[in-house]
Order: sequence, then structure tokens, then C-alpha cells
Amino acid sequence: MSKMDSVVPEKYTLDTKFKFRCHKGIKCFTHCCSGIEILLTPYDVMRLKKRLGMSSGDFLGTYTIMKIDEQSSHPYAILKMNDDEKRNCPFVTDEGCTVYTDRPANCRYYPVGQGTLKKDGKDGPYSEEFYFFIREPHCYGFHEKQQWTIESWRKDQEVDLYDRVNRGWKALQLRRNLIGQPELDPQKQSQFFMASYDLDKFRDFIFKSNFLNIFDVDTETVEKIRTDDVELIQFGVEYIKYVMMIEESLKLKQDAEKYRKSK
Repeated sequence: MSKMDSVVPEKYTLDTKFKFRCHKGIKCFTHCCSGIEILLTPYDVMRLKKRLGMSSGDFLGTYTIMKIDEQSSHPYAILKMNDDEKRNCPFVTDEGCTVYTDRPANCRYYPVGQGTLKKDGKDGPYSEEFYFFIREPHCYGFHEKQQWTIESWRKDQEVDLYDRVNRGWKALQLRRNLIGQPELDPQKQSQFFMASYDLDKFRDFIFKSNFLNIFDVDTETVEKIRTDDVELIQFGVEYIKYVMMIEESLKLKQDAEKYRKSK
């Protein structure tokens, strides 16, 4: 059975009630941590690489696989499972998750899933978030007595911060290739991936190249992204928008603008 076969095909709201509890004494403990594909967000990677004391490049090379979305041609990272029969998560042992307080957003949400629909409204396009349940045959958590609403579950699992930091990036992931327009070329895919995930490399790109001589970035933002990875993630979204020509999210300095127009 695939993971999609376990998705309950109904949309739920924050007020939806359900019963669930996962704990070490439950029969299926850590079974949900194997044979899965966990998409990582920029904030997931930031938290995990700090937890492990690694550079973003080393973490990505050791623990992730890059894939390309067929509908958008965007690159994204998934967590690399152990190369064994069960394909276990590399951070899970019989005692549980070794990075639990920094676990990815998808792990925090389980057994709830979150989806986003892009809709057209009278004031322009907008995103609508909804929720669904993942009911896998091996999971005994739904037989427990502890009751939640999706809203209280989100609060308990501390996903608000993850959603807030990742919201701009997730909106980019809703983009689809338009008919007649080319897919992202490898160079833009590389820039997309760097600005999304490889924060150390992206910071070096900003501060050790001609970036700040070309783009007009205010002093306050420069100081924030110099040391704050969350701010850098948000800035990365604006850079991706510019590179993909979604919007003029960054401004060129006057000399750079004159040079561009003269070409």
C-alpha cells in the first residue's frame, strides 16, 4: 500500500476533532518512520543542520536527495532513508527520534496532512490551506483516547513557526509550468535550490560576490541576513521570485540598471 492510499480523501478544518496519541509503549512505535518520502522545507534543513553542527552543504550532501517536480520543474530536497530493508529514517532508533525537537514539519503534522490550494478571487489569486488525515494500517495511534482538534494538535506540535517561516517558499511551490513556456533551466534550478536550502552557500554568494554591488538592498536587511538564517530564508524567496521573473522583488542599483538597459 502506498502512502497516498492511506490519505483520507476529505478536507478538514482547524475545528475538526480526532483522537490520537503516539508514545514509546504503543505497538507501532516508529513504524511510520520507515519506507517514506519526507519532503524537507528550508526551515527543516536549517533546524537540522544546526542540530547536527553541520554546514548546510554538508547536511544536504549527507542526508538529502534532490528531486525535480515534474509539473513545476522546481528542485526540492527529500530526506535520504537508510539503505536497508526497512528504509528507516537515519535519525530514528528503537528509542525514538534522536532529533525530535528539531524534526521536520511533515513529521510534526503526522497523522495530519496539510494542503494548499491556489484559487482566483475577486481581489486576485489567493491560497487556501486545508487539512486531511493519514490513516495507515499499521498505526494504532487512532485507537488512543486522547482527543484533539487540528488546531490544538498544531499548537502542541509547534508547527506554527514552521508554517510561518516556510509560507513564502510553499507559495512558490504551487507554481506550475505554463503551456508554451520552457521549464527552468539547470542554472536556475541550481539557484533555486541554493536560495532555498544551501543557506551557507547562499550567504557567501551574497557577501562574497558582486551581489550587493548589483542589487540595492537596504542596510537593515543586509545586517539581518548576515547572521539570521530565518531572515535569509525569507530573502531567498525574494531572490527566487526575481530569478524566475515572477516579480521585480529585488531592485538593481542605478549603475547596474543602466548597464542592463544598455544591453
